Amino acid sequence: MSRIGKVPVPIPEKVTVQADNLHVSVDGPKGKLEKTFKGPIKITVADGNVNVQPTDKSRMARAMYGTSRSIIAGMVKGVTEGFSKDLELVGVGFRAVLSGNVLDMNLGYSHPINFRVPDGISITVNENTKIKVEGTDKQLVGEVAARIKRYYPVEPYKGKGVRIIGQFVRRKEGKKTG
Repeated sequence: MSRIGKVPVPIPEKVTVQADNLHVSVDGPKGKLEKTFKGPIKITVADGNVNVQPTDKSRMARAMYGTSRSIIAGMVKGVTEGFSKDLELVGVGFRAVLSGNVLDMNLGYSHPINFRVPDGISITVNENTKIKVEGTDKQLVGEVAARIKRYYPVEPYKGKGVRIIGQFVRRKEGKKTG
């Protein structure tokens, strides 16, 4: 059985959680999130806590109720504090400019890269090389940061590319001449 799934998710004062069967909606000061879960689990809201229990002892039930509890805890944290990822553009001439809801990036290619910012995400650009991705949905914030990084992943020799700050980048030694 999951150890994390047994722990109830506390609901802060300014947050309301509604659970209808397997559909959970969380409303808080930063916004509203909704998710429908699958699997043999039961979600209940009582005494200021959200409890997740498996409905049977199958392998799927044991796997899903800890995962579902973690996702609900992330939803509660997202509507109260929010999530953010910081990215950095490293390279000569690499820059980013935000115009409306389009992030325009020059990453050393012959053409500019225009990334449309999805709903629920806010992006800020500082010093033309630092990008901050913010939002209430943890999965969406991580996905947007990964999609931006995918345009020019960090190469291991010079370290050029789009980095997610805090992520380890393995550097390689260059070719030795004899």
